[in-house]
This record gives sequence, C-alpha cells and structure tokens, in this order.
Amino acid sequence: MEIIEVNRDNIDTEHICCAISEMKGDRSTSLKKEWLKKRFDDGLIFQKLNVRGKVFVEYLPAEKAWCPIHANEYFFINCFWVSGQFKGQGWADRLLKQCFDDAKKMGARGIVILSSAKKMPFLSDPKYLKYKGFQVADRAEPYFELLYQNFDENDSSKPAFRDCAKHGKTDRLGLVLYFTNQCPHAEKYACLIKECAAERGWAINMIKIESTEEAQNAPTPFTTYSLFYNGSFMTNEILSEKKFYQLLDQLKQNR
Repeated sequence: MEIIEVNRDNIDTEHICCAISEMKGDRSTSLKKEWLKKRFDDGLIFQKLNVRGKVFVEYLPAEKAWCPIHANEYFFINCFWVSGQFKGQGWADRLLKQCFDDAKKMGARGIVILSSAKKMPFLSDPKYLKYKGFQVADRAEPYFELLYQNFDENDSSKPAFRDCAKHGKTDRLGLVLYFTNQCPHAEKYACLIKECAAERGWAINMIKIESTEEAQNAPTPFTTYSLFYNGSFMTNEILSEKKFYQLLDQLKQNR
C-alpha cells in the first residue's frame, strides 16, 4: 500500500474515497470530480492511500479555501478522513505529514483546518488534531473551531473566521440550506430533503454555493452543507430522510 496523488491526469480513472462508484442515475462521484478539477487550478492537492477505502486528505492554499476565513499564506485542509479497517495503522499521521511537507515546500506559514469543540459529524476530530499540536485560532457559533499549526514559533499571528460566519445567523427566514459539491453526497441529500419538506408542506430555500467568493462570504464555516431555520444555524450534518423528518417534527412542536 502506498500514498498516491489524485490529479487532473488520473482523476478520471482513480476513485475519490468517499464516493468510490455511482449507481445508475447517481451523479455524486461525477459532481465531486468536476469540483476537484476546478480546484486543481487553485492549487488543491488530493492524497490518498491506494486502496479501496476512505483514507485521504485534500488541502489547498487558504486564500482559495471554500471556507470563510482569514488565513493568508496558510494551507487549508479541506477534508481529512481515515475510516474502517485502516484506522489505527498510522495512515492519518502519514497523510498529515504529507500535507505538512507539501505546505512547507511551497512556503506556507502553517496549516489550518475546520473542526469543533467536540467531535461532530463531517468535521475533523479535534482530539486527534490537538494531540498532533493544533491549537484553537478562533471560534464560531455554535460549536465550530478553527484549528491551526504555525511552522514558525515566533509568528504570533493567528488565522480567524470572517465575521459573516462567526454568529450562526443568516438573514433568510424559513428553512435554508447552503451546500456545495465539496462532498459528493451533499447535493444528493439536499435534493432528498427538499422532496421530504414538500411532502410535509414545508418550503426549503436551496442555496448552492458555486464559487470561492460565495463560499468565503457564506454565513457558515461549513459551506459543504449547513441548514438554517428562521435565521439560526441548525446543523452541518448531511441528513438522511429519517433524520430530516425528525427535525421537522421538532420544529413543528416548537412553532
């Protein structure tokens, strides 16, 4: 087993870990690959273990991150995942080292990554990252943490969330879902909950973020998938049909 880079030369033949194949009519993998191809122009690097599983890290210059942050000259880890039978074998350490090596080689000041006060779905594990030397640079409501590691101990500057994403608020009322194709499953499940909402007589405003500029001015740190209700952040978890119905039941009770 070895770590390999997925790039524009091999992306059409390599799987991308969290979406290995597509069922008929499902475009999850294709949408993610289309998103990656555009990000390669921004300097995105995708490293994975050459196995059929979820063992990968993707990162890019923070100036191009699809996350509303100020982190000039840092690299931003967009997604970092080791799961299943490959956990506990040192692959996370090796992938993280690859990221660090690439960032240093390109003259970055350090690494920044989105996490949370405690482990949350679809966010990197804060316990592991802090064990590896990451520190909290900034916080955003209700539980997001921006973690960083600076390569220069004498550099006291810290990355920060943009103000638009710090408060867990949007000026749009009702159910509002912000999502992107950073995760191959986001659009599929966004469309699913739109149908579920309609079945229950709810409307949902679907806002697909299509550019770096839109992402960096979003009202949420997690632009991959963030659901709001009446202006307040609800969850960043990509909801199944069952979980979304449960959420609607809770909202109905609180009306």
